[in-house]
Amino acid sequence: MICQIFILSSKGDRLIYKDFCLMVFNKTHKDLHFIHVRQGGLYWVATTTDDSSPFTVIEFLNRNTCVHRLTALVKDYCGTLSEKLVQMNFALIYELLDEVLDYGYVQTTSSDVLKNFIQTEAVSSRPFSLFDLSNVGLFGAETQQSKVAPGSAATRPIQCSREQGGKSEIFVDVIERMSVVIGSNGVVMKADVEGEIKVKCYMSNCSEMRIGLNEEFSIGKSQLRGYGAAVRVDECSFHQAVRLDEFDSHRILRLCPSQGEQTVMQYQLSNDLPSAPPFRLFPTVERDSGGRLLMYMKLRCDLPPKTAAINVCATVPVPKGSVSLSQELSSPDQSSELKPQSRAVVWQIPRFPGGTQLCALFKLEVAGLSSASLLEVGPVGLSFELPKVTATGLQIRFLRLSPVQPGPSQRWVRYVTHSDSYTLRI
Repeated sequence: MICQIFILSSKGDRLIYKDFCLMVFNKTHKDLHFIHVRQGGLYWVATTTDDSSPFTVIEFLNRNTCVHRLTALVKDYCGTLSEKLVQMNFALIYELLDEVLDYGYVQTTSSDVLKNFIQTEAVSSRPFSLFDLSNVGLFGAETQQSKVAPGSAATRPIQCSREQGGKSEIFVDVIERMSVVIGSNGVVMKADVEGEIKVKCYMSNCSEMRIGLNEEFSIGKSQLRGYGAAVRVDECSFHQAVRLDEFDSHRILRLCPSQGEQTVMQYQLSNDLPSAPPFRLFPTVERDSGGRLLMYMKLRCDLPPKTAAINVCATVPVPKGSVSLSQELSSPDQSSELKPQSRAVVWQIPRFPGGTQLCALFKLEVAGLSSASLLEVGPVGLSFELPKVTATGLQIRFLRLSPVQPGPSQRWVRYVTHSDSYTLRI
């Protein structure tokens, strides 16, 4: 049983509050537990008592599960997750909570069921953009928006899809998160990938969708198929609505898409990347004759030449007492700054083409610099986004809808890999 629900801003300000037990909040309750997840820069908090399962509450709050939950539901109705959208749609969210929770017990979180009862219309704060998925930090590069056919359904609320008339759109996103650790000798010590296939549907009359994956897709080493380049994962799970009668023979997923967003498949690959990691670092750290710390960083992008990484950011930990920074960068679009509070130099690269390398020379004034101070440099943490790239090689062969849509419809398939944790030891 859930006692209370809060939606808090990133600063902890209360945006939404719903009490299902009429409890006096300013008193201390020894048997009351606080559970939260963070999505869209907001904290989604629930309180529960000892006799409730905390994992059930986390599943209800979190949208990264195979079924619709609270954050995914709010995103479906509001279009995106942000503090401003929550404030503008507070009446809609309270109505959703009234329908979803009955005296603290979860009733349903299905958008298809709730759309018959929710009457409040969503309010949007700006025109919607195909690649406005900033709440999950996957897209947001202006260079990509001009390269993909335009659309507006990626962040459209459910109510807006009802008002569009004949416009039908469906999106399939293949999203992968990469965790890599590369030793100082260049050897890959860890390389894990977690991925998911998400479907966002704005078609009212689509009874079935068939998603074709790579024919050579295999789960586990024992299922390697054929003689082609195998696309392999270690583990795989599916949404309960996915029918797998054609999966074993033809690698086809069948489902009846509901309005809104669904995670239809999740998978994981551990310590066996099919290709080289996307970035390599060649560092040199020394002390010059003037007593300054010199860090020469050569970063190489091992992506194919026709691809590029975007929003690349390297964070280099530096010794205590670092007070000033001067730098020499190999291209004018790069930037860097010293952040004394976090004791790190942040090197930012907006766009990094595959098959190229970039260099940076950082000169640091460090109070009390010694030989031991050199050991405080590193390891380097790298964050990035790789549009149109999957680390595992997973691809969508086809996307077919039935019945055939009578009017014009749009189907978009998008790929992106981003860093979950990418560490380069010095």
